[in-house]
Amino acid sequence: MNAIVTVVGEDKVGIIAAVCALLAENNVNILDISQTIVQGYFNMMMIVDISALDSSFGQAAEELEKLGEGIGVSVKIQREEIFTKMHRI
Repeated sequence: MNAIVTVVGEDKVGIIAAVCALLAENNVNILDISQTIVQGYFNMMMIVDISALDSSFGQAAEELEKLGEGIGVSVKIQREEIFTKMHRI
């Protein structure tokens, strides 16, 4: 099962490292990653495999949100099927 992780905020050192470390601690595999910095603002989108997730999806979402708050960015995770339906034209 896949999910989409988005990270948005003011650019600073360590954002990618912090998010990827938390995902690894929860046994989440990153399948694809794209990141850009535009005029000092960081934006990253990852497709991740959550089939071996060590905790519940809700708990992982809370941990990512708390991590984001701690480093000053917004971190969200959505199940891929929900993300796809929300962004369908």
